[in-house]
Amino acid sequence: MSGIYLDYNASGLVRPEVLEIMTRALADNGNPSAVHAAGRRARARVETARAQVGDLVGADPTAVVFNSGGTEANAQGIASALAAGCDRLIVSATEHPCVAETAANAGAPVEVLPVDANGVVDLEWLAEALSRPGRAVVAIHHANNESGVIQPVVEAAKLVRAAGGWLHVDAIQSAGKIPVDMRVLDADSLTLSAHKMGGPQGVGALIFKEGVSGVRILHGAGQERGLRAGTENVPGIAGFGVAADSAARDLETMASHVGWRDAVEARVKAAGATIIGGAVARLPNTLFMAVEGWDSPQQLITLDLAGVMVSAGSACSSGKVKPSKTISAMGLNTLATGGVRVSGGWGTIEGDWVRFADAWVAAYNKHKTRAAERVREVA
Repeated sequence: MSGIYLDYNASGLVRPEVLEIMTRALADNGNPSAVHAAGRRARARVETARAQVGDLVGADPTAVVFNSGGTEANAQGIASALAAGCDRLIVSATEHPCVAETAANAGAPVEVLPVDANGVVDLEWLAEALSRPGRAVVAIHHANNESGVIQPVVEAAKLVRAAGGWLHVDAIQSAGKIPVDMRVLDADSLTLSAHKMGGPQGVGALIFKEGVSGVRILHGAGQERGLRAGTENVPGIAGFGVAADSAARDLETMASHVGWRDAVEARVKAAGATIIGGAVARLPNTLFMAVEGWDSPQQLITLDLAGVMVSAGSACSSGKVKPSKTISAMGLNTLATGGVRVSGGWGTIEGDWVRFADAWVAAYNKHKTRAAERVREVA
């Protein structure tokens, strides 16, 4: 790929070892439900991947349900909670749209769990909300997809347990970037997506806590222990497994992004940017910044022309000039249309971060000069 790619939170570049295993699986594409030799080889690939994905998050392989990606996984997790007797939903204010929209259309009352100025959920508010009548499913992502801010899921889990609720954790951004252990998080359901960790797009997983049952939202045959009908995407699942295995191996390497990120953060902050969530724990690979008066699309186009690929935040909102949900929830409304997210991954080197900083600072200085000239002309 030509240019500098710093948009791993949107979709990570596919790892070479993933491409290799997927190519082999595509060349030997038996149906994993078949009993003949090709079918058994396909089944072995699926079950190997199931173990690899489970290992990444400390879960038993039998608890892993493969599906089409994070959106489907989150929808099924919430549906399972409601089927288990939850009659209301509590969703964090900075949750990914696929969780927020699923909750809004679930047919049950929804409350929004607020966040503070750093983007961290308000646990006191949550405790009070859980004390009210009804059994709640609480949806809190492990790390925000825009800011990378890490949420106090362990503390939230204690509150949910005491109230007899269901905790649903979207770990799509955190898995493979920081340690994720489902047993430590004490989640009832947890979701992953392959393409965030160097695997293929279109493959994800929903993982249930031991003793927790799920319901299917796609009906048909009995694949995935009856929880997800449809022939398994064997090449994609095999790639997911290898990506999970590689991501677990590379966790220490991911930590090296902190120093690179922080050096760039100091430069853009000195140039006038506000760092979103910079005062609290964040994913090591993520920098979310914003300026007032220079909209995100203009920044992205300028950087793209300079050979640097970043995003404005959630990939699901790319190309849409609208305020960042995360920035708005933090009360920083004047900055909400000027956010830029920079996110590295397995293929990123220090020079990529430096090149972003060089390009952005130069472009922002030019923008400020042009803006000052326009003001003088009007005066």
